[in-house]
Amino acid sequence: MRLSLSAVLLCALSIVAYSQDTKLYVVTHIDAEPNFTNAALSLLRTFGSDSRKDPGAVRIEVLQEDGKPNHFTLIEVWRDKRAYEAHIVLAHTKQFRAKLFPMLGSPYDERLHTVVQ
Repeated sequence: MRLSLSAVLLCALSIVAYSQDTKLYVVTHIDAEPNFTNAALSLLRTFGSDSRKDPGAVRIEVLQEDGKPNHFTLIEVWRDKRAYEAHIVLAHTKQFRAKLFPMLGSPYDERLHTVVQ
């Protein structure tokens, strides 16, 4: 089987692009007190919408756990760690966290991840 030069180059470029993935993946588990479910959901929706506009935001998703409406997962993908660090000092991020913390039923569980290469 013979591969064309362009096919080989395309494969090589794909491997290089993948191996240089500098994106930061942030997964945050948020358990609100049940009486704050609607308020937390509203706050998370606004935060997601605001964060999608931040420089370096690749994707922001707010998930609500099936069967446990007061349990949420926030999934954020940032261009790199610097973009995320710039995001966490913005006024809307600080306001989000300040408003959310009194609603929490367990610690704010934020974990930073990178692609395993």
